[in-house]
Amino acid sequence: MALSHDEVLHLAKLSKLTLSSEEVLHFADQLTPVVDYFRELNEIDTSNVPETSQTTGLVDVLRTDEVDASWVLSQEEALSQALKTHNGYFVVPAIFTRTS
Repeated sequence: MALSHDEVLHLAKLSKLTLSSEEVLHFADQLTPVVDYFRELNEIDTSNVPETSQTTGLVDVLRTDEVDASWVLSQEEALSQALKTHNGYFVVPAIFTRTS
């Protein structure tokens, strides 16, 4: 079933795309088989298929975090080259402004 002009425009809006009239016609022809395929997939009975988010059986391999004291700076060392500090923190220009 061919996608209508309005359906293509709706998909374009969801995708934040601006399409010309010619592009709408072009993409309607290209998107119709894709949408038809998903309609076919909706007809498959998956009621006996368990839900899953991972199918390979792989698991994350994590290591224990270990602090290497040779890489740790004291607060004074960390702030020593700062142009401006306040109460033990770096002072940097604001990037957000209040609009209340």
